[in-house]
Amino acid sequence: MSGFSRPIRVLEIRSVRGTGGGPEKTILLSAVRADPVRVATTVCYIRDERDRVFGIDARAAAMKVDYVEVRERNSFDPQAWTALRRLVRDRGIDIVHAHEYKTDLLACWLARVEPVIPLSTVHGWSGHSWRERVVYYPADRLVLTAFPQVIAVSGEIRRALIRAGVRRDRVTTILNAVDDRTFRRDTANEAEARRTRGLDPEDVVIGTVGRLEPGKGLEMLIDVVASVARERPRLRLVFAGDGSLRDALTRRAESALPGRAVFLGHHADVIGAHHAFDLFVHPSDHEGTPNAVLEAMALETPLVATDAGGTAELATPGTHALIVPCRTPAALRDAIEAALADRVGARARAARARRRVEEQLSFEARMRAVEDIYERLMQRPAALAPGRHASVA
Repeated sequence: MSGFSRPIRVLEIRSVRGTGGGPEKTILLSAVRADPVRVATTVCYIRDERDRVFGIDARAAAMKVDYVEVRERNSFDPQAWTALRRLVRDRGIDIVHAHEYKTDLLACWLARVEPVIPLSTVHGWSGHSWRERVVYYPADRLVLTAFPQVIAVSGEIRRALIRAGVRRDRVTTILNAVDDRTFRRDTANEAEARRTRGLDPEDVVIGTVGRLEPGKGLEMLIDVVASVARERPRLRLVFAGDGSLRDALTRRAESALPGRAVFLGHHADVIGAHHAFDLFVHPSDHEGTPNAVLEAMALETPLVATDAGGTAELATPGTHALIVPCRTPAALRDAIEAALADRVGARARAARARRRVEEQLSFEARMRAVEDIYERLMQRPAALAPGRHASVA
């Protein structure tokens, strides 16, 4: 139960292009699953008007999220700042919860001019442009030192924040979580899942889900699977996702795995895709806490993954999955071959992974932990602003 006379009003803010990634799943589902007695959540996306493939609004509508957009004509549009301040005032926001470097900065600024408390969830710094590496990410870590509280989605990110100067007592690790009620396997759906994706019942299907972007290890995955496929004529590799590397990956697969790679493109039905997989491989080089791994665990798909970010915090190596070092093709090949050779052992790990999700990584458990942070922030004497916050307690 809440210790306040009304729900804490939280504004989740994020700036992203296109269809987004894992944080979108967390943000939108957080708004749906928040305890309405404790928290009233508004989700706000800062949307660049030049973005023609933006898709978060449709997802939010389907989930019946309290969703608003702040439109900007370019990345430094002053009208967006004015609209954001107006939104904070109109909704009587208490906490502004940011999710990447741009909205971290905006939350920090808002706390200086409006009676709100800034909070950030740090999902990682996985971009590869020189501006991100040299300018935006270092600046973001500096901005975060001013926050009263920061949520890290992995122990690795927590350590990076502390090294950057964020006070140790202000950083809390909360691993990402998954909706275990929705992400549940039904073996009766497996045959249809294969048929609709052009796969035969006899195929041995390795699948991966996510954006086709640099840093995801997908070139390595194609080469490794091509090596494994020499001894397995029915082996197929399925990509569910889209991105800037699609054409390059398609050409690579046509050369290394002719006729044996399937590119599904942007794929809303992740659950259906998993029902077609015998093995899920997550070969990424950079992660926060990967939602794709959580979904595989919830759906009891046998899992091989690299130890990027918080992956090994989600899935204990050898217990829930086979985990290998990043950028090690030989180790990845050995793990894939081991999982395919010992189906009984792979299924046993998958069953234990499902139990871990239910008992420790459910979305309900994550939300309670986040809501506890909201309440602690509201109780901080230094955070009280004239009028609004004092009247909540």
